[in-house]
Amino acid sequence: MTKIILGADHGGYKLKEVVKQFLKKNGYAFEDLGAAAYDKDDDYVDYAEKVARKVVKEHVLGILVCRSAAGMVMAANKIKGVRAAAAFDKKSAMHSRQHNDANILALSGDWLPTKKAIDILKAWLSAAFSNEGRHKRRVEKIKRLEYD
Repeated sequence: MTKIILGADHGGYKLKEVVKQFLKKNGYAFEDLGAAAYDKDDDYVDYAEKVARKVVKEHVLGILVCRSAAGMVMAANKIKGVRAAAAFDKKSAMHSRQHNDANILALSGDWLPTKKAIDILKAWLSAAFSNEGRHKRRVEKIKRLEYD
């Protein structure tokens, strides 16, 4: 099992804490890069950057949570080596890993009920990159789009 790096702003803080309990209960190694407490004035960009940089540096997986998941994905994907995806059901979560080799999952703290978020997380963690030729080719093309 790979280590998982967590991050959330105020909009995702509550769900991040639930995710931590799930990971702990199921034996996953993880590191929480914040927020350490609810702060209505924090910015998702700060947590997305911290998590994304650590995911790339350590070659591990990441989970980000904000109100919509969209902001986290936009910010995280600015970091070279990150393939962050927002998922709103199990199928999209698995697809992001199997077809796109996503290394960060973003969840919505506002629009996902807790049980559904955990089901999505389970699906994402259980999936792996397919290594099929067409998917490898597409991920390589994504990598070529990256810039420093």
